[in-house]
Amino acid sequence: MINKNQSWNTFKTTLLMGLFAISPFLSFGQSAPKPNWFNLDLKKDSVFGVSAERAYNELLKGKKGKSVIVAVLDGGVDYKHEDLKRVMWVNLKEKAGNGIDDDKNGYVDDIHGWNFLGGKDGSVEHETLEVTRLVRRDMARFAGKDIASLNHQEKLDYEQFLKNRNYLETELGTAKSSYAGVYGFKVALDPVVKKIGKENPTLADFEAFLPSTDMEGRVKGSMLSILKEFEFKDFYENQILEGIKYYDGQIKYNYNLDYDPRNIVGEDPNNSQERYYGNADVKGPDAGHGTHVAGIIGADRTNSLGIKGVADQVLIMGVRNTPNGDERDKDVANAIRYAVDNGAKVINMSFGKSFVWDKAVVDEAVKYAVSKDVLIVQAAGNENKDIDVEPNYPSRIYLNGEVAKGYITVGASSWENNENLKADFSNYGKNNVDVFAPGVKIYSTIPENKYKAENGTSMAAPVVAGVAALIRSYYPTLTAVQVKEIILKSVTKVNGNVSFLKKEGPVSVPFSDLSVSGGIVNAYEALKLASTY
Repeated sequence: MINKNQSWNTFKTTLLMGLFAISPFLSFGQSAPKPNWFNLDLKKDSVFGVSAERAYNELLKGKKGKSVIVAVLDGGVDYKHEDLKRVMWVNLKEKAGNGIDDDKNGYVDDIHGWNFLGGKDGSVEHETLEVTRLVRRDMARFAGKDIASLNHQEKLDYEQFLKNRNYLETELGTAKSSYAGVYGFKVALDPVVKKIGKENPTLADFEAFLPSTDMEGRVKGSMLSILKEFEFKDFYENQILEGIKYYDGQIKYNYNLDYDPRNIVGEDPNNSQERYYGNADVKGPDAGHGTHVAGIIGADRTNSLGIKGVADQVLIMGVRNTPNGDERDKDVANAIRYAVDNGAKVINMSFGKSFVWDKAVVDEAVKYAVSKDVLIVQAAGNENKDIDVEPNYPSRIYLNGEVAKGYITVGASSWENNENLKADFSNYGKNNVDVFAPGVKIYSTIPENKYKAENGTSMAAPVVAGVAALIRSYYPTLTAVQVKEIILKSVTKVNGNVSFLKKEGPVSVPFSDLSVSGGIVNAYEALKLASTY
């Protein structure tokens, strides 16, 4: 699933107790000091950024880098955005709009990339989760079967089916109750706001409000806490309305066994070897997440608009493979191959899921990318779980147990050099997460020339992809494996403990136990180290 939904699903305190469901979607804490904090330096700016600006000022001044194509495998990229249009990859071998595969790569009119979720009549926006597809498949497989007559492997498969079905039913129930809770809070809040008489009431307005019912008193109490950290408009739009949309999508699409949009694409979704399908619409119906990711990597640093991406010499290739739901392994594999075959040297994958359909086909694509000296950067995921224990897919560990060498997995950090450094939502793993990078309140591009702050390992991965692109731009002879090695060796080590919640309760653990490198990516130190290779 693209971490658009997961990045919204990263907050930790409550809306209301009792009548309303406890909401995990609010995060209280110090506000990020500057929109560009992720590019800043810990010593100079007192925020735990990656020192990209320092690198430009001290190491790269007067130097000319080589263009590096970075493929954004995601839900879509707004290639017309004011801060991205100059840095979009253009397939110069293809003539736009003529309906001909001019470069004979199998994809017609692929000017800025390709959309593996599209067909002749449109594109998939919403999808089921992988667990839903697995349950649907196995319901048909075991329908009418005499369970006692199954062979050993079939019985194991049947037991897994029962576990998956139970998981699906539990998650659907949670989604329904959470929807009712958030919607119920909205229903209670709206009349209070109407009584106050302002579209964007302040903390003082709620303090002055005199409740006439117990319900109004409970709403006031909740809002007095919330408005100490949020503006009302921001809270209402990004938490209440987004929360309703999120849970509604889970109920209608993600966990709905009867929903299947794949006929839009027009291929056989069960044929993992099929390569040439889709359309050229790299923006798609919802490009918010992918556009945000693309801006972090390489938003135009030469204009006076919006933000500055991490890397200054990138060309962004949009490859649409991830809907609002779980990506299909077939699409992931084909997206990787497309990116490699069309010149990408870095691939960013800000998506992931807990269940897998055809890992073998993704493994083969990853092996292909590694063989072609392409570096893959993936978000670790936003479930606050140890992915050494609980798997997250795609994975750099192949089915045979070998590990992809040119592959970096990224956790998310905040700007605070203290016990809050680990983003509370970020997955971690001493063996399977390589590094951490800024992923909290990251301000970047969104469609229609707009900008927004988002949270997630989805935001941390493109920070690292941007650093990787920087290295490959200014030191183009380095291999993907060397770039990974440099990034891991040059991190800012973190010696203290961080605090976060586990299922058994709050814990305090050494930050060094959360990843292979035990630190935060540092562009300045990485470039210094690269110069010695």
